[in-house]
Order: sequence, then structure tokens, then C-alpha cells
Amino acid sequence: MRMIVIGGGIIGCLTACRLRQQGADVTLIERGELGREASWAGAGILCPIQPWLYPDAFTELVQHSLNLYPSLQAELFDRTAIDIEWQRCGLVIPFFGDEPHWQAAIGWSQRFGWRIEQQEAAEALRAEPTLAATVQRALYWPQVAQLRNPRLLKAVQRWMVQLGVAVRSHTEVRRLLVEGGVIRGVELDDGGHLTGDRVLLAAGSWSDSLLQPLGKGLTIRPVKGQIVLLVTKPGTVRHIVKHDDIYLVPRADGRLLVGATMEDVGFRGGNTVAEVHGLLDGVMRMFPGLAACEIERQWMGFRPGSPDGLPFLGAIEGVAGLFVASGHYRNGVALAPVTAQCMAELMLDQPPSVDLAPFSPSRMVDFSNGLGYN
Repeated sequence: MRMIVIGGGIIGCLTACRLRQQGADVTLIERGELGREASWAGAGILCPIQPWLYPDAFTELVQHSLNLYPSLQAELFDRTAIDIEWQRCGLVIPFFGDEPHWQAAIGWSQRFGWRIEQQEAAEALRAEPTLAATVQRALYWPQVAQLRNPRLLKAVQRWMVQLGVAVRSHTEVRRLLVEGGVIRGVELDDGGHLTGDRVLLAAGSWSDSLLQPLGKGLTIRPVKGQIVLLVTKPGTVRHIVKHDDIYLVPRADGRLLVGATMEDVGFRGGNTVAEVHGLLDGVMRMFPGLAACEIERQWMGFRPGSPDGLPFLGAIEGVAGLFVASGHYRNGVALAPVTAQCMAELMLDQPPSVDLAPFSPSRMVDFSNGLGYN
């Protein structure tokens, strides 16, 4: 069976691997350089982001995916000798007075069995000495993990080549070829055609541009995010720290990711003074102990946002053989293992390991409130 995967981010690449493992003939097409969009730009936080704002099905999907990461890490290291640096470092949410999420976060944690600790100010400052003395209390999830996105992408891409996936980077799909309600393949920007029995659209923020000509648009739009990288001594920040204004993700080498903005500006790229200033202002207000840190670099990426903040996973109604895996918003890396597993199963006519009905592309979505920018 001939499979075409459109999109060379972590979801497209990992799904291509899973399909190839099952004996499928797979070609992956990427419009630019493999893994250089949202998958590369993200911070690698492995937990659902504010899951109490979403349906329970979202938490269940993320939990299933996170449970797959230890075995995926071992599998990738065995195949490629690349360590993706998956590690449990815990996550802290500090509160400086306004506490809109306190009870909701505790209730969600207790309901889904996530270990949570409530810290008073002194405990929070012992855990994170660079926090501002104005912190009043904090919530701590000790089981939250992180990984290095670029290392994950490098490992999966190397594995993909080892498996024999045909990769065509810097190749744009001009349109999807559909005849009689059945997908037949794709037309490329050079005018060439590739035939396929199944096509997976995993092109992130660019997915809708191929669906709209078919009358199947899902309103997947880019949500721009900017990140600043600081240099600190290892251990200066000990946990992932998440606040409504900013998050901090410490790496083992002392580098510290500060992110991330949420901007509805289309595909307007580049880092901007206003947004970078906003991130750094958040650091100064909440982490004054980091004032002397060096700024090493900054970058940005486009998250694929959906109207309700949930991903679209499944078959496109009315076009046999066409599937989509996009709209993951801020949870693409966290959801990559389960997405790849389930999409490979669907494309090979196998029942998915997780109920995907809540994420169906044909689900009823309320478009009146715009994207789910929670």
C-alpha cells in the first residue's frame, strides 16, 4: 500500500516511521527543511497545557501519549544512539495573588491521578530561589517531564531514513488529487505527480491551504509564538515554571527557554521588540534573580491552532483515503507518540488504540469564538 505523508514535523515523521514499520511504502513530503517549524521551535514540555480548560477526552489523549514516551525514548536510542534527553524535572505554577487556576488545577489533578503538591511561599522559594519574594504560594507537579525538541527530531528523522521512508524535502504540494471522491495522490510544485492509496495531511499551520480547495477547510490557523533563550548556571532554575504570562524550561546545560507569546498575525515571521520585551519583563517581575543572565538568542514558530484548541485527527469525510493530523496547537510534541500510533492504525484499516471521536475532523466546532487560545 502506497502512503504519502505531507509535513515533515515530528508528527509527520513519526507517523511515517510507524507506517513503514508495518510494511507500507511511504513517501514524506516537506515544503521546507525537515522539522524546522513548530516541532523545532517548541519548548519540549511534556504535560497537557491548562487541561482543566478542555474536555476530559483531551486529558485522556495526552496521558496515553505521555505514557508512550519512555518506550519511544528507548526505541530511538536503540535505533539511532541519539538521546532525546527525556527527563522528569517537575513543573511549578507560582501564584502572586490572582489565582484563577488554583482550584481548577487541584480538582483536575485529583480527578486524573496526577500527583500534586501545594506549596506555601517559603516552600516555593526553597524550590525555586530565583522567584520573586512576592510569590504567595505555588502548585507543584513532580512527575512532569521535558525533552529536547531538536534531538527528538534528529532521532526520528535518522530512524525514518533507516527504515527506508522516501523523503522529499524542499518540495511543496500544490494540490491534492481527488477523483470520484477518492484520493489519488498529490501534484507537486514542479508539476509532477505522486500517486498514493492513502494521504496524511500533517502540515501544521499550512494544512488548511490544501483542504480549502476541496471545500474541506478546518480553520487551522497559525498562532505565532516567540521564545528567548537565556544562559544561566546549571541548576539556577530547577523545574519547569509555568505562569499565564511566561514559562521557563531549564536545560541540563544551564540554558533556559523563556516563552512563549500567542499572536494571531497570520504568517508574519520574525521576532519583535514588543513581544520579546514582554517576555523579558515577565522574567524581571517574577524571577528577578535572573536579571544578570545573558541572552543567547531568540526565535519563533507557528503553532497550528484550531477553533476549539483541540487537534483534528482522522479521516476527511467525503474523500476516501485522505486523513488529517493537525491543529495540535501547544501540545504537538506531547501528543506526537499517540498521534503517530493512531494515525498509522487508521491508515492501515486497523482500529485506533484511543477513541478519536472527540477529535474527528467532522466534529461540530463552535467557530464563533475564534481559535481556542487558552
